Amino acid sequence: MKFSEQFLEMEKYISRLQEKICLSLEEKDEVKFYEDNWFRDEGGGGRTRVIQNGKVFEKAGVNISSIDGMLPEEIALKFRTERTRFGACGISIVIHPSSPKVPTIHMNLRYFEMEKGKSWFGGGIDLTPYFPYTDDFSFFHSLLRDSCNKVIPGSYNEFKNNCDDYFTIIHRNEMRGIGGIFFDYKDGKDKKYFSLVESVGDSFLKLYLPLIEKRRAEQYSQEDKYFQLIRRGRYVEFNLVYDRGTLFGLKTGGKIESILMSLPPEVKFVYNYSPRPGTPHFEMTKYYKPMNWLRE
Repeated sequence: MKFSEQFLEMEKYISRLQEKICLSLEEKDEVKFYEDNWFRDEGGGGRTRVIQNGKVFEKAGVNISSIDGMLPEEIALKFRTERTRFGACGISIVIHPSSPKVPTIHMNLRYFEMEKGKSWFGGGIDLTPYFPYTDDFSFFHSLLRDSCNKVIPGSYNEFKNNCDDYFTIIHRNEMRGIGGIFFDYKDGKDKKYFSLVESVGDSFLKLYLPLIEKRRAEQYSQEDKYFQLIRRGRYVEFNLVYDRGTLFGLKTGGKIESILMSLPPEVKFVYNYSPRPGTPHFEMTKYYKPMNWLRE
């Protein structure tokens, strides 16, 4: 399949972004990213980079991939398109910090195109905190608003509402975190959506590094860690049941270790768990629902 100029531009962008983010994250920890270059029999491959058991990051993955082949019938039905050859490239980032005072973060940016011309962008970024630092939540959402609205005025509200809906664990009637933005099926021939992808991608370090620096040295208790492990379990539930990227990767023959990179290394599933009333953890559970985090 011959890729469009837009596809090639996206490949170059995600490669640069991966390099920039990995170098910045390595400066925050004492370990380096392990790199795994992989190839797919049907076409394409990827570059997986992972940190494990670091001082700051218990597990962090910054992965890029670019694959092509025949679209599986099940995926074609979901995309409401005929079964044809496709190309897909993107970057996927999930960071699980060691400290429960530092939130987990996820970002995915992607581009699809079909052999017969249909193409689209998608992406999103969301935050999963374990401590009720509401000023941090407002900071995160304010920067996201700016990164969206400077490209497409007024788009943050739409993308924020999409995120609240998408990152909901339906069987628990709660969000996995405090949201962010999410968009999908945005016209691949419209340059403003590539600009949107670039704006969101370029905002990642501005959004997350200040939260790391602000919270990494704070002391925490075993109860704080226990709550983090419980909420990581919720993260696992979402990713294995609802996450579109995970399901797409499994259905199209991607590298399993890279697809499941998003799962944390340690979790707890405790029957009928509930945090103690009066604790920060109990307060935090009030925020795993759609809320307006903009202060102004």
